[in-house]
Amino acid sequence: MTFDELLARARGLMDRERALLGICGAPAAGKSTLAEELVAALGPRSVHIGMDGFHLAQAELARLGRTERKGAPDTFDAAGYVNLLRRLRSRPPGETVYAPAFRRDLEEPIAGAVPVPPRIRLVVTEGNYLLLPDPPWRSVRELLDEVWFLEPAEDDRRRWLIDRHRAFGRTPEQARERTFGSDERNALLINATREAADLVVPVTPR
Repeated sequence: MTFDELLARARGLMDRERALLGICGAPAAGKSTLAEELVAALGPRSVHIGMDGFHLAQAELARLGRTERKGAPDTFDAAGYVNLLRRLRSRPPGETVYAPAFRRDLEEPIAGAVPVPPRIRLVVTEGNYLLLPDPPWRSVRELLDEVWFLEPAEDDRRRWLIDRHRAFGRTPEQARERTFGSDERNALLINATREAADLVVPVTPR
């Protein structure tokens, strides 16, 4: 589908009081890029919220012994993400709901970074595990009006992921080790959930 077709589909969700659109896919599939482009085109009644804001802090990952597996399902506050989606769907009268964001330069989540005022009609949320069937992740799918699954060619996706790791300070060797190690294991888990999506979107290099 073209971007204009995706934009029209997203705009159609804004006919209701508030809708939640999920964009899912493996690491570096282009989720945040598409979400940001949609929100920029849809205007001030839409907002982008990333699941990555629910990464556990580095100190907590170290305490749990999960630092090397950062990005796996159990390295997120999944229940917190579900609770946020429930609040966003309930549209508390007159209340601005605040969501966290993830700073890749710091490798840390930042609380209260994204305001969602009552006027917002479409929340575009993106992340790896929106379609995961295991609790508490399985509650995510029930709270989203639609989920789109982004599907680039795997060679392209891995190349983009290596480039992203290098852009944030990893050496070429570290970037490849992360991409073909823990990131690849996560990608296999994520790709296995594609059939639960409302729409599978092929992604091609620009």
